[in-house]
Amino acid sequence: MRRGDPTGWFEALYREGDAGHAEIPWDDRKPGANLLEFWKTNGFPGEGKSAVVVGCGLGDDAEQLAAWGFRTMAFDISATAIAMAHKRFPNSKVDYNAVDLFKAPDAWRGAFDFVFESNTLQALPANLRPQAIDAVAGFVRPGGFLLVIARAREESDPEESVPWPLTRRELDRFLQGGLTQKSFKEIADAEPPHTRRFRATYTRNNQP
Repeated sequence: MRRGDPTGWFEALYREGDAGHAEIPWDDRKPGANLLEFWKTNGFPGEGKSAVVVGCGLGDDAEQLAAWGFRTMAFDISATAIAMAHKRFPNSKVDYNAVDLFKAPDAWRGAFDFVFESNTLQALPANLRPQAIDAVAGFVRPGGFLLVIARAREESDPEESVPWPLTRRELDRFLQGGLTQKSFKEIADAEPPHTRRFRATYTRNNQP
């Protein structure tokens, strides 16, 4: 951030991780537990529908969506992360792309039936989050669905350090992007340290 490159550390970390010199903290080598838990009771058929995973990392969530039948596209700002995903899943049906969220192609706007965002917003400094939220909201097509999972804090709680917990007021910006909130829930990770998270869902009306 001091160099004016607040997202450059993603590529640096993945390069070090790929070389075996660093541990990638969110690399569990399996789909996110909170995504799986949500899908148990709220999932819907993916056949014939398109999905995008924001900040896909090494691809586990994207692979799960593809397994559920979605025509899945996934992207990450780190070219190394995308190369690692290709290496891990050489026969994948997922369309992986090295793309900056803030420079996403215009063709992606309003293009997806299901958008999944988990952990990206909380890794961005506060001044970038509104723009990031607007970009993520823009991917949802009319009639489409967005699932957001992020670390949670109250307005009175300290912001702490990266990954920065978000407030409900910050996530309410999705409502300014033409989306309607379907649900908003505070949850906790099943495993210690039982991190607090917000799980929110949104949809875009079919009407233009």
